[in-house]
Amino acid sequence: MFYIGGDHGYSARIMAAKTFCRECGQEVDEGAAFCVHCGARLEAVSVLSADAAGATAAPLTRQTPEDLSRYGPHPFSTDMPVHYGGFWVRLAAVLIDAIVIDIVVLPLAFLLGGMIAVASVATRMPAGGAQIVGMVVGFGLGVFAAWIYEAAMESSAKRATLGKMILGLQVTDMNGDRICFLRATARHFAKYLSGLSLLIGYIMAGLSERKQALHDRMANTLVTYRR
Repeated sequence: MFYIGGDHGYSARIMAAKTFCRECGQEVDEGAAFCVHCGARLEAVSVLSADAAGATAAPLTRQTPEDLSRYGPHPFSTDMPVHYGGFWVRLAAVLIDAIVIDIVVLPLAFLLGGMIAVASVATRMPAGGAQIVGMVVGFGLGVFAAWIYEAAMESSAKRATLGKMILGLQVTDMNGDRICFLRATARHFAKYLSGLSLLIGYIMAGLSERKQALHDRMANTLVTYRR
């Protein structure tokens, strides 16, 4: 299917040898009284017929958030206006995710701590050395678990961690598409910069037009509500 340049910076679809309902944009049988897709009475709404002679076609592409912001939804598009996740709802999602990660990490941390204690006694390691090893291992386990959890979930078909899913949020690229694991990884570790900037990087999510935190800008991602 194709479309050509039209009003508002959008394009009208080429309707070669076909008839479409103007209400929903779906193809209908010629001579039908009602649209089988939306139920609109075809006599009451204009039906677009084939007449695109001489038109220069271009592939149909999705609307970007910039298009939606500037022009509004395309008359034939199923895209709805994008609603971005702000600072407070994202903070709530982070707290939920922290609880989820702790439920998994804490038992493992206690288990590893016990193993380190036993190993320190067997090797006659100084108490201070065992504590340092335990802290390093615990920190590394927390960082690893948070990374895998967030990057895997946000690059999955769900496009969200459990916290975001509960609150109806998702992480996408700038076109509203699913991100890959590598980009999700970059977004995760960019959060450390958001935190090291006196949390200003996080606060940006409540101030920018598209609610992008610093790590969202660095990874070219958006946090939006699910439709």
